[in-house]
Amino acid sequence: MTEALVVNNVTRHFDGVEAVAGISFSVNQGELFGFLGPNGAGKTTTINMLTGLVRPNTGTIRIGGIDCTDNPKAAQHLVGVVPDESNLYPELTGFDNLCFCASLYGIRKKERQARARELLDYFDLAPAAQRKFAGYSKGMKRKLTIAAGIIHRPPILFLDEPTTGIDVASARQLRQLIADLHRQGTTIFLTTHYIEEAEQLCERVAFIVSGQIVRVDTVEHLVQPVQEKHVLQVSCVTMPTDLKDGLSVAFPGFEFNICGHGLIRVEGDVPVPVGPLVRFLEERGGEVTEARRMRPSLEDVFVQITGIEVTAMRKEKEKKGGDQ
Repeated sequence: MTEALVVNNVTRHFDGVEAVAGISFSVNQGELFGFLGPNGAGKTTTINMLTGLVRPNTGTIRIGGIDCTDNPKAAQHLVGVVPDESNLYPELTGFDNLCFCASLYGIRKKERQARARELLDYFDLAPAAQRKFAGYSKGMKRKLTIAAGIIHRPPILFLDEPTTGIDVASARQLRQLIADLHRQGTTIFLTTHYIEEAEQLCERVAFIVSGQIVRVDTVEHLVQPVQEKHVLQVSCVTMPTDLKDGLSVAFPGFEFNICGHGLIRVEGDVPVPVGPLVRFLEERGGEVTEARRMRPSLEDVFVQITGIEVTAMRKEKEKKGGDQ
């Protein structure tokens, strides 16, 4: 299979701190590839190197078969970039923003105007075409920023946190648009804090932690081991103290995790005995409100491999306002 992107032993350090530590991976042509990790893991530094904003200290980067290590602009015509913060002009209308971006790629006036109208229709932004970008909602801004990134029909698209900070309906629509672009043959490199988003969209993912890639695999292969596990989540209004050791003795062969907020997560190779477990908790003063069997997911794999809780990662993202 043809490789659209090849990264070989790339490093980058700032003021003596190694932000990216010798990473290597490849993305196949037409693939939707997820790049996942917590804040400070090296995601944004990596995408900045891939898009020519930052040069690597060592290693090589090839995009579309072109060596871009020393000449970041060599493959510019092949690449579309959607940063995590919009780079469009607030004083211009949606239509004028798209036309201006098209002009940067040398697209002639008649063609760029037609392409701008096409994308405004595709992203359901035609009614707002003559409104200034500053007056757009967050969801509309994200959609127009993606439209600007693909104005020149690039075969490779970099998406940095495309759905962070927007409402649920807009995020759902953007995921559908990303899936549509993928079906049309666009190679997509996606960074995201939302693990369920990567599981829904991506064919393969890479986990990066502390500047190092700890795993690259297909979503199917990653989730297969945990899918074979049986998982139960128990919700309690009140929970007995000193519970974990007692549970392990009473139910050998099962792994118990007291998650806080009245939640107990149980994992095992065989189905969890719900009735005996609930009775055990209630006999010790617990008040069980729900016992629900869970489908293990890519989130579980991420936590297992990296040791990083996904909820903590999201809170950190919100606290830093998108800074990575």
